[in-house]
Amino acid sequence: MTREHYIPFNKEFLLEQQIAAFADDKQKVDDFKKLFDIIEHYYHYESFNLNRNLKQNYALYDPDLSEKEREDFIGKSDFSVFKETLLTVLERGNYYRIDQETLKEAFTESDLIGLNLAIDFHAFKDYELYVRGHHKAKETVKKYYFWKKEVEIEYYDRVLIYLNYSDADYLTQKKVKLGKMPIDPGSIALKIFKRVPKNDLETIFPNAIPKMSLKDKLLLWVPGVFGGISLLSAKVIPALINMYNAYETGETIDLLNSKTSLNQGLIALGILSAYCFRQYNNFINKKIRYSKMLSDSLYFKNVGNNSGAFYSLLNSSEEEALKETILAYTFLNKSQNPLTAQELDSQIESWFASQLNTELDFDVNDALLKLKTIGLGIETNGKWGVIPLNEALVTIDELWDNVFEYNVTK
Repeated sequence: MTREHYIPFNKEFLLEQQIAAFADDKQKVDDFKKLFDIIEHYYHYESFNLNRNLKQNYALYDPDLSEKEREDFIGKSDFSVFKETLLTVLERGNYYRIDQETLKEAFTESDLIGLNLAIDFHAFKDYELYVRGHHKAKETVKKYYFWKKEVEIEYYDRVLIYLNYSDADYLTQKKVKLGKMPIDPGSIALKIFKRVPKNDLETIFPNAIPKMSLKDKLLLWVPGVFGGISLLSAKVIPALINMYNAYETGETIDLLNSKTSLNQGLIALGILSAYCFRQYNNFINKKIRYSKMLSDSLYFKNVGNNSGAFYSLLNSSEEEALKETILAYTFLNKSQNPLTAQELDSQIESWFASQLNTELDFDVNDALLKLKTIGLGIETNGKWGVIPLNEALVTIDELWDNVFEYNVTK
């Protein structure tokens, strides 16, 4: 698996892990908790501003608002500002974009449903998928007939799908039936799902339609067409022709043999028809399993929709920012000497590997930038340190006090 910036542990756990080294010094433990409590409030205020920005600039494209409500935001919602802010939030939350090659593999492979899906991409002006976190799990999948097999499947912990729907004129030109669309043309849909199989990413597209694979078509039509023609021409039709000719001419035929040949042909056709029905029924069963998977995804795996997705994204971005700050500050605080960014990065990643059995790519540059921005980190000749804990409390308290500045002129 690819190492990610995402830190798969909650902030309280990481803070407790870091202050465990001086658990006997109650005052120091309390000071550390106060420091990060104020930092968390500061990041929450930043998220509040981001949320307000997102909602303002998304409103014109929000499918959950009525047409009249959206009209109020004409000239107020800016698509470029919305997209830039959304990408900022995703980056802060350590989401990363799925590239086209990975998407193409997901569209051609299937781990769980074994079914090809057709997606009309004309419906979208633009679409993107962003993911965060991944894990592997054992699943039992049905293979040929009654044979079941246990396979290891890779899941994404969180997936955001961004769908920018095409305008009505373009959709009409491409012969897309507007009446069957689940959303208004020109809208932007956002959905967050949890625990999505890597090779079944296409299942979260709202317009994915099951279709027969080449294998399904061959198993259905090749035996049906060629077997049917062969049986009809070799058994059924000759027997019927002989019986009809005998009836017309009055000749005597071996009725027993003719009936036997006809019955054999009809029985074989019946068996062939049953086989074809079974193959078609297998495809129908796959569609039913897909429908259940889709239902489960919508009911159990859906984390947020449209503007409601902002809260989930902002909460995760807050957490990631705080976790990075906790780790960077505490490791620099415990170090006897200033550290380069690379040394700090190596220490933190080694700690995760040895203490928590977790491989990750700590975003050290982002963490150091956060420390510098809030006044806790100091860089000297490429090496980093932090101000002492007692000074850090004063600095972060002043930072919070100056969030709202009101100049009163007397």
